[in-house]
Amino acid sequence: MIYSKVSIIIACYNDAQYIEQCVHSALNQTYPNKEVIVIDDGSNAETKAILKKLEPIITKLLTQENQGQSIARNNGIRIANGDYILNLDSDDFFESTFCEKAVKKFQEDNAIKIITCQANRFNETGNIDVFVPKGGGLNNFLFANSALGSSMFKKKDWEHTGGYEEKLPILGFEDWEFYIQILKLGGYAYVIDETLFNYQLRKGSTSNRIRHQRLDKFKLIIGKHRELYIGNFDILLEELFSRVKKEEFEKIKNTQRLEFRIGKNILQPFRWIKSIFK
Repeated sequence: MIYSKVSIIIACYNDAQYIEQCVHSALNQTYPNKEVIVIDDGSNAETKAILKKLEPIITKLLTQENQGQSIARNNGIRIANGDYILNLDSDDFFESTFCEKAVKKFQEDNAIKIITCQANRFNETGNIDVFVPKGGGLNNFLFANSALGSSMFKKKDWEHTGGYEEKLPILGFEDWEFYIQILKLGGYAYVIDETLFNYQLRKGSTSNRIRHQRLDKFKLIIGKHRELYIGNFDILLEELFSRVKKEEFEKIKNTQRLEFRIGKNILQPFRWIKSIFK
């Protein structure tokens, strides 16, 4: 039996504590025809020492100055020899059967463009929950990422789309925007109904740092794919108004909380005294 090659791309920046587990989860995949490419995106000395130790057991270690995740991933994929690409962040890890099950699904259905799975989310205190991506076609990706950032796709689709966005400041949303590019060409994202990915929630992670910038980054994505969102204008309008209503509801709910009302009553006399002396 001929096995198409899977290239597992690991972009690493200052993850000395986690990179070994990540790399071994790639090496331990039961799928036989694979390569593991690690991109050192300008890491510190501690991380470089770990990567140097791992270099003999991986396929390729690519070192670059710190340029960000999108450029690191694109550089890794550019030198990859696989028909299938699997991105993996250096503080996360896959269960051993993911690649085997993902390639099998690709071979069963040509319409599949992205393969993802359920994710066990955890932090330093233990497991938090199991996240289940929505998957599906382009419409499911218009307003949220419906696949994990670490998902498998075909290298030829990466080539057709031009790869991950490198110019727009959409840090943290690059996976979502890339999937939109792929699905604009047709097909859908398939979700394996198993928990095969382990996603670490860290206080200093990118997703936490950019949480307050979500709307600004979403605006950039809409701008880049203007024709797509104009073509779905009614859905876009409904989504934006839904978000505004939700935000207003949260504000009203917060002002009705007991702590807010107590605080307002306590401060009211001080505000009245202050107004007298203005």
